[in-house]
Amino acid sequence: MSGNTIMFVMLALGAGIVIGIFIKLILDKGKKKNAKIEADDIIQNAQEEKKRIIKDAEISAKEIQLKRKEKLDQENELSRRDLKETEKRLSKREDMINKKLDVLDKRDENLLRQEATISETEKNIKLRERELNETIDNQKKKLLEIANISEETARENLMALVEESMQEEISQFIKTKHEYAKETAEQEATEILTMTLQRLNLEGPMERVVTTVQIPSDEMKGRIIGREGRNIRIFEKITGVDVIIDDTPGVIVLSCFDCVRREVARHSMEMLISDGRIHPARIEELVEKARQEVQKGIKEAGKKALYDLNIHNVHPRIVECLGRLKYRSSYGQNVLNHSIEVAQTAGLIAGQLKLDVALAQRAGLFHDIGKAVDQELEGTHPAIGMEIARRANECEEVINAIGAHHEDIPYTSLYGILAHIGDAVSASRPGARNMSTERYVNRLEQLEETAASFDGVDKAFAIQAGREIRVIVKPNITSDKAAMKIARDVAKKVEEELTYPGEVKVSVIRETRFEEYAR
Repeated sequence: MSGNTIMFVMLALGAGIVIGIFIKLILDKGKKKNAKIEADDIIQNAQEEKKRIIKDAEISAKEIQLKRKEKLDQENELSRRDLKETEKRLSKREDMINKKLDVLDKRDENLLRQEATISETEKNIKLRERELNETIDNQKKKLLEIANISEETARENLMALVEESMQEEISQFIKTKHEYAKETAEQEATEILTMTLQRLNLEGPMERVVTTVQIPSDEMKGRIIGREGRNIRIFEKITGVDVIIDDTPGVIVLSCFDCVRREVARHSMEMLISDGRIHPARIEELVEKARQEVQKGIKEAGKKALYDLNIHNVHPRIVECLGRLKYRSSYGQNVLNHSIEVAQTAGLIAGQLKLDVALAQRAGLFHDIGKAVDQELEGTHPAIGMEIARRANECEEVINAIGAHHEDIPYTSLYGILAHIGDAVSASRPGARNMSTERYVNRLEQLEETAASFDGVDKAFAIQAGREIRVIVKPNITSDKAAMKIARDVAKKVEEELTYPGEVKVSVIRETRFEEYAR
């Protein structure tokens, strides 16, 4: 290719590039012009849309304002109507009050007139009484002058005549009323107690405190005693009980006045025998473990008794005392079971009498709470129980029931009497308690001696296990009226001087016999 040709090609290429650049500039200028036109159109449309939106918003605001105004007008109209109705009602009420005031004013006037009339009548009555008294005094003076006796003598003679004429009627009246009251009271009490006992679920044999521990062989006795008695000494020192090991085969005896300590000793001794490793360190370890388990059992027993009776809000001290009663017995009767029975009995009787059942059960359950610690503190168990209940912020009805269930203090409410009745029912039912023959015979002898101590009594016999005392009086020196009086006096003396479960029936027998012999 020649140089001219190359030059021509280069010039053509340069001219093409220049023309391309020029054409691009022209096209870019046209695009800018079109874009500006489009932007102006967009701005104009936006302004028109803005004006339209503002106009629509103003129209909507006016419509909302009109609706609110209409609503307010309606509410104001309703308020005006309510106010008018209220004004009408108040006006009517005011009229009624005015009428009532007029009636009351008239009544006051009538009362004032009646008071004035009554006052005048009283004055006339007093005047008449004065006149009558003067007349009576004059008549008395005249009668005394005619009879020639003093006023005191006349009064005594008159009273003697009246007493003599009315004695038979009075005795008959007293006897009739006494028999009617006794019959009615016995019938109602029998119905209540019968329904109560029917609804109770009582056990026959009661749980007793165990004081003996079974051992597998006599060889175990030597291991329990230990070398030179060190095991038994450390056991007695830690538990506070006396361990009695004698010739009785297969048994060792634990003796202690504290029922809880005795239970801890029993439980720890059984664990030692079961474990087989008996030495001082092991004894200390197992006694402490037994003490914790017994303490846990005490709390669980107290909580269970409260849960079974649905009793709430009880102080932890009372819960612990209730659990301790599980290991305490009285005449062979478990005290915790006895307390639960008393609570159930008192609650059932309270239900029959329309009283507070929960409060009656509370009083019955806590009545022997003092027995849990009476071996540690001085005083009777009712007094100790009252102090425990008072510190636990129990109500006065429960505190009085605890202190009065043995009649050491007077009853201040019916709940104390219910606790006393429940205690008597639970203690005197068949199979509840054990009584030694000596105590049984002694009680019957005291009953017979009490009845025989009255003048006119010939013989006295206690029958039906002491539930009845039959008194035979001397017919030649004792009348029917005197026999009735002896029955009341014997019953009263038995109540005051003797202690017995349930009640004692006093039967006085007056019999006259006439004998002749045919020869």
